[in-house]
Amino acid sequence: MKSTGFSGWLQALRVYTHPRVLGMLSLGFSAGLPLLLILGTLSFWLREAGIDRTTIGHLSWIGLAYSFKWLWSPLVDRLSLPLLTHLLGRRRAWLLLSQIIITAALVGMASTDPVVNLTQMVFFALAVAFASATQDIALDAYRIEAVAAELQGAMAATYQAGYRVAMILASAGVLWIAAAVDLSADVYDHAPWRFAYLVMAASMAVGIISTLIIREPDVPYSKLISENEAIAQQAIAHWNLPPRIRVMLIWLYGALIAPFRDFIVRHGRQALLILGLIAIYRISDVVMGVMSNPFYVDMGYSKDEVATISKVYGVIMTIVGAAIGGVLTLKIGIMRTLFLGAVLSAATNLLFVWLAGRGHDVSGLIFTISADNLSAGIASCAFIAYLSGLTNSAYSATQYALFSSVMLLLPKFIAGFSGQFVDAYGYENFFIATALLGFPVLILVWLAGQAKFATSAK
Repeated sequence: MKSTGFSGWLQALRVYTHPRVLGMLSLGFSAGLPLLLILGTLSFWLREAGIDRTTIGHLSWIGLAYSFKWLWSPLVDRLSLPLLTHLLGRRRAWLLLSQIIITAALVGMASTDPVVNLTQMVFFALAVAFASATQDIALDAYRIEAVAAELQGAMAATYQAGYRVAMILASAGVLWIAAAVDLSADVYDHAPWRFAYLVMAASMAVGIISTLIIREPDVPYSKLISENEAIAQQAIAHWNLPPRIRVMLIWLYGALIAPFRDFIVRHGRQALLILGLIAIYRISDVVMGVMSNPFYVDMGYSKDEVATISKVYGVIMTIVGAAIGGVLTLKIGIMRTLFLGAVLSAATNLLFVWLAGRGHDVSGLIFTISADNLSAGIASCAFIAYLSGLTNSAYSATQYALFSSVMLLLPKFIAGFSGQFVDAYGYENFFIATALLGFPVLILVWLAGQAKFATSAK
């Protein structure tokens, strides 16, 4: 019998004391650290070094590695690493390898002056991007396999908390460190940036140590994998192929095709509904987010105000929202929390309409950022838990990588036109439009919830 009232909520909060839930704090930190070091923070460094804006813009394509990680996720799912897999297990082996590469590549970035050798800097940044995306694949699979479904919300919340703390360190933290040791503030100097990035490389020890401490998830070898490989073997039985080619084709079928076939077979007609929901769930936040910084500038907010309120305080509110989301998924279920997150994400965009009418208002900005980031934390936590529940343990890395790639494809594409919309219709109409984008999400969440209820009732 479930506890009710205040004691019930206190009991729900105890989920955050679970060892594997706590462990996701440090692993989330390891996942969140590299992203801004090869994007926003690197752009600041390059601009200070005198690199032109066009080049900096082109270098942002390095981040596309995260959008295409599903291409090599089957290797992470199925390929054993020599020695490491035997010593650590499948997930921890890939985690450790990717973390070591990230650390080494960050040291390489720190040691490279972009003024002297920009090509070498790009090479090391690409290495960080691909290793970081690989770490995400292995970590998502570990998170899904490590605990039961009812703990996925809490795992998502602690993961987000660690991730967001790392983003503060990788953005504001790097700038503070570099500024603290910069003796020639008016002239570009490579030394402060080298020191700051070496500190970031050393910070990856948090993830490495955690990977060595945690236990590999106890996931038995799935009969489904054997069955799918048997299907492939039957299909090519009449082909006159050398044994090695035959074995390779069977492996490729099991690694590349079977995970996607499994998703379609398990969900049937609902697969399109689920993929549609995944594709647009975060559309309201993602489209609005592209114009948030230009909006702050146009409203007259200073760099210090934006950095403190949006980048630090806002991240803290996101962490709080994620913690609330983790408890809500446990108490009221994932689908209800998913619906609540969608409502809040769309509704809080309307606060920016109110803020646009007030101009430069620091108190208004704090209130708006509080509500917006709190709702984003709840929505993200529920969404991660939902995606985790869709995967099959036999193909968790591949399927989750596909979901997380689909999640941003359409929103990012539409967001590319956000500036044109603002120029044509103004900020108020833009924020109203982003809120309206949330209505189709509510319909799809409701339909997905009904379909899930109907399936479980059978």
